[in-house]
Amino acid sequence: MSEKGEVDLTGAKQNTGVWLVKVPKYLSQQWAKATGRGEVGKLRICKKGNQGKAEVSFTLNEELTVIEGIEDKTVSAPRDHPFTMQTVGGQTLAVFTENSSDKIALEGVVVQRAECRPNVSESYMRLKKLQIEELAKPVRLSQQLDRVVTSNYKPVANHTYNLEYERKKKEEGKRARADKQQVLDMLFSAFEKHQFYNIKDLVDITKQPVIYLKEILRDIGVYNVKGTHKNTWELKPEYRHYQGDEKTDE
Repeated sequence: MSEKGEVDLTGAKQNTGVWLVKVPKYLSQQWAKATGRGEVGKLRICKKGNQGKAEVSFTLNEELTVIEGIEDKTVSAPRDHPFTMQTVGGQTLAVFTENSSDKIALEGVVVQRAECRPNVSESYMRLKKLQIEELAKPVRLSQQLDRVVTSNYKPVANHTYNLEYERKKKEEGKRARADKQQVLDMLFSAFEKHQFYNIKDLVDITKQPVIYLKEILRDIGVYNVKGTHKNTWELKPEYRHYQGDEKTDE
């Protein structure tokens, strides 16, 4: 929309009436193939008698009945499409357009609603069958190879990072949780020798799963997030007891 929010209401002044017509998807796709402003078909409006209702039908141009991507030459888009007329009811509907300059214009008010439906024929039924089969096809298909793949794109049985993940997972699974007091004894014994440890060294010492070990360390230790001993654990002040000159471990 334009910056000032202006709307061209020429269509309203001219009291232009428009039809709102629902068409099948395949029909709109065939229309889009028409080059430029070429003719896509003919609209026929007949009125029987003075009080009779109007009979409306659309006939698609023969050259637009060929549907691309379908190998079966006996299947084509239907040509004849009768309209089912509907009342607008109590609604007020309008049609707006927007040009390249973002200018909004009122084209007219909807005075008639309709639904464009194809005549049911054998060709149409074949078309619907093919469309349903196409939608039912899986996105991915498995295919058995009858020879060895020799290209550079040969599939890898298992990627390196997957193997590394599986190895770590198995190692974690092998580490059974020991009694908490036993783990505490091992930790206090280790911290009597050195003040600072990273988690990897403590896992090697205690042979415990990382998550379980961290739970115990939070009760007795402090994790350093900065400074000289960043990313290491040490005992809380109330648990510290170091041997001789190794108190600082620096």
